[in-house]
Amino acid sequence: MAKVELVMPKMGESIVEATILKWLKSPGDKIELDEAILEIATDKVDSEVPSPVAGIMGEILFQEDDVVEIGKAIAYIETEGGSAEPVASPAVAAAPAAKTNGVAKAATITKLAPVAAPATVSASNGDRFYSPLVRSISKAEGISEGELSQIQGTGLNNRVTKSDILNYVKSDRTAVPTQTTTSVKTAAPTATVSTSVSGNVEIVQMDRMRKLIAKHMVNSWHTSPHVTSFIEVDVTNIVNWRNKNKNKFIERYGQKITYTPILFESIVKAIQDHPMVNVSVDGDNILVKKDINIGMAAALPDGNLIVPVIKNADQLSLSGLAMKVNDLANRARGNKLKPDEIQGGTFTVTNVGTFGNVMGTPIINQPQVAILALGAIQKKPAVMETEYGDIIAIRHMMFLSLSYDHRVVDGSLGGAVLRSLKIHMEAFDPNRGI
Repeated sequence: MAKVELVMPKMGESIVEATILKWLKSPGDKIELDEAILEIATDKVDSEVPSPVAGIMGEILFQEDDVVEIGKAIAYIETEGGSAEPVASPAVAAAPAAKTNGVAKAATITKLAPVAAPATVSASNGDRFYSPLVRSISKAEGISEGELSQIQGTGLNNRVTKSDILNYVKSDRTAVPTQTTTSVKTAAPTATVSTSVSGNVEIVQMDRMRKLIAKHMVNSWHTSPHVTSFIEVDVTNIVNWRNKNKNKFIERYGQKITYTPILFESIVKAIQDHPMVNVSVDGDNILVKKDINIGMAAALPDGNLIVPVIKNADQLSLSGLAMKVNDLANRARGNKLKPDEIQGGTFTVTNVGTFGNVMGTPIINQPQVAILALGAIQKKPAVMETEYGDIIAIRHMMFLSLSYDHRVVDGSLGGAVLRSLKIHMEAFDPNRGI
């Protein structure tokens, strides 16, 4: 019998460790190929880890809530056939067969890294997610979306596991279990709710994502001395161009054109004007990034926050930016982003105007050194200079707020970036094509 060494899979370029949330298999359990073995979490996403081979669950090396480095062995899977060695995953090289006096031992150990399943896949109604295995079983058994959504899950965040759906298939498929836990149900993981002794205070436990956000925000505040500068911009040309071309844009590209990609064009130009804002800090070193990867903060249905990244935004046209923005925003709301799509950002933009706010003081997304907040676009009376003298006109105005790390970005650079943004946004050609 051969042993396969199951290792913690790599979940992205900057992920170095993951937390074991729940073991779905115990020693002695039979395991099928691609069947989920455990659930893990990084500071970015949660994910189920499928088995790279079929066999029997062997020794478990780490327990739930343990934090394990990427590539480290976490368990063994025993497989049939001691002579046939499983092919090692490209992510982790296979360990050579152990030998004694030139003869291979009967039990060979192969290091095999599973490929983690997407963190969240195939939503039915925005708040339930299913693994590819569950999806394939439901399709084979003719289980509808509505029927699937009513199955009570025993996995992470009430996720439906293979056992749940197989048990449902074996039942008469009429008596669907209902959720009996007292909870506040949102599109996110169920929150545990309790009350104070007096009954006048409701106590809601933070979910894991909220805890991580809180940790990152406090860490950023402790790491970077924050300074925020503001500027008001006349975006009338941008508003008029979008109003004139939004229907044409849909006809040509099949995509809606929002203000976000239009403003991103100017943001890219301002970063190119001032590359020292597109950096990170490593000890006493400043790492100047050649790629311009813009993170766009997006609010999730549960109120939490995620930041998908538009890679190489400087290489995209306006239509390319629009398609990328729409795609990432839609999949963020559906919890369908891949781990690599929320990593590698060099500059972040958050749109506080979505909530009707005119400006904000955002906290830097570490290890970046700057974050831009877009305020609400409002009609205002403004003074305009003309060849006939100054006039007061109704213009579309918005505030920009730039928070920056004062260790490496001083007031002159922060102010210069905002000035460049204002120049590029106000110079937008209202007669340009699509």
